Amino acid sequence: MAKILIAEDERDIRDLIEFTLKYAGHEVIKASNGAEAVEMAPQVKPDLILLDVRMPRMTGYEACRAIKAIEEVKNIPIVFLSAKGQPSEMDSGMDAGAYDYILKPFAPDQLTKRVSEILTKFGIG
Repeated sequence: MAKILIAEDERDIRDLIEFTLKYAGHEVIKASNGAEAVEMAPQVKPDLILLDVRMPRMTGYEACRAIKAIEEVKNIPIVFLSAKGQPSEMDSGMDAGAYDYILKPFAPDQLTKRVSEILTKFGIG
């Protein structure tokens, strides 16, 4: 299936996302903050990147902008994961270059379904 890079600073949530996506057949690469995700993206060249919004060292928005500035990974779809569902937050994410926004908390099957829809739209997996 797809190679997915996730950046989430809360280990329990990161592990839950990893378990859910691996169970759905995807390869998962984990980062614990935005700076790690920016560093890892060109190395692993994932099919999809999931970023938490609020992280130490570099926010999801900053990481998204940085990834979009790297030629070899700029076209990879980025999806934000956040508990903040206000329109202004979502607009900030889209302005940073994200493709979509998934609100926390989410059920594992909801995450799998949304990821599958996004991958299909981009012709992946």
